[in-house]
Amino acid sequence: MFKIYKYRVSILGTGFIGLCSAACFAEKDIKVLASTHNEKKAKMINDGIAPFFEAGLQEMMDNIKKKHPELLQCMLDPIKAVLETDISMITQGTPMREDKSIDLSYIESTAREIGEALKQKDKYHLVVVRSTVVPGTTRNLVGKIIKDVSGKEPGKDYGLCMQPEFLAEGRSIEDTLHPDRIVIGEFDVKSGSMLQEFYEYFYGEHLNQCPILRMNLESAELVKYGNNCLLSTKISYANEFANFAELVPNVDIVQVMKGVGLDYRINSRFLGAGVGFGGSCFHKDVNAIKAWSKSKGYTSRLLEAVLDINDDQAVHIVDLAEELAGNLMGKKVSLLGLAFKPGTDDMREAASIRVVNELIKRGIKNIEGYDPKANEKAAIELGDKIKFADSIEQVLKDSECALLITEWDEFKKLTPEDFKKHMKTPNLVDGRRLYNYEIFNKNLFFRAIGRINLE
Repeated sequence: MFKIYKYRVSILGTGFIGLCSAACFAEKDIKVLASTHNEKKAKMINDGIAPFFEAGLQEMMDNIKKKHPELLQCMLDPIKAVLETDISMITQGTPMREDKSIDLSYIESTAREIGEALKQKDKYHLVVVRSTVVPGTTRNLVGKIIKDVSGKEPGKDYGLCMQPEFLAEGRSIEDTLHPDRIVIGEFDVKSGSMLQEFYEYFYGEHLNQCPILRMNLESAELVKYGNNCLLSTKISYANEFANFAELVPNVDIVQVMKGVGLDYRINSRFLGAGVGFGGSCFHKDVNAIKAWSKSKGYTSRLLEAVLDINDDQAVHIVDLAEELAGNLMGKKVSLLGLAFKPGTDDMREAASIRVVNELIKRGIKNIEGYDPKANEKAAIELGDKIKFADSIEQVLKDSECALLITEWDEFKKLTPEDFKKHMKTPNLVDGRRLYNYEIFNKNLFFRAIGRINLE
């Protein structure tokens, strides 16, 4: 018997945002046609296998495959996906070009594919840009291409919205299911209302505690950059103060940021000092909006400083290591964690890459890393720059200095005795303030971001 679904959605782009959204929609009885040009990825998705690690994603895909496999299908033909659905969401990547500006080539090609589909379609169709794009892109690039290719008019023949996503890798499923707000940028009221109705169906009672903000397209585009730039700024701000804290004994940056974060106007999230931010969003988005503003005649000194401070943290943690263990040339250095954050295997712009490059720059070649989930992706990113261990014990064996890079739960359980037991010389630098300073400083040769030994 043919089933009529209340909503049929095509997801054009199967990265973190696209696939996590697709899986969550399918869980709520929404028919999803995902689209990718990658045959291997399409086959994996159709077999119910997540092509990357993201906390909770594989379990959700297992459940869909077992109970309702027809709800999530992946195809290689985006035009067919658009023709067979009512709403199309663009979730393609917007990587950095060499000049640090945004690369919109994937968005452009997807808009052309949507235009080709809408040329063949008489029924009203809603197009939603969910990729992070600089202001003006949805109206002047996506909307214009679709109009030129299809011959259809936005607002009349098809709807156009920009709905920025606020998913944090490592918790993308949780953030998709329980957002703290939904921002809808709309070409016209009809477009925004159709998207709002879709989310009212998807979220139900959760919208009682999750406001929907409707605005124009360009404002919604800038909301996403404002969000990511502020979070990046908070991290670099905390790291700047961590450097201040290391100028004098008795100051602990963890306590300082806790005190700052309790101010009701600020909050403590993203005030954790450490080895720096990474991932697919912050570097890319801060650089993109910085380059965009420069192209408009305005140079952002604030965002330049945010990026510089972040990059300097890799230099700083290696400085701490050499202050602690002496010259590291000829010694084995261990990296605990390689992914840019726990809960994901994503290596894009990971702090570990900057740390490895800084170590190599200083002539340190015996580097070994271990990550519970990201070893395979790290091997692609780092190549033969480092060796890879299969366990904590292996990575620490014969090591003379360990650097904590990613705060996985597996590392939280370690005690000073673990480092003493497995390392040749138990020198540890805590790059994420994961460990109790008093206990570790008393029992190990120990340094931590944002604190020096008490006098």
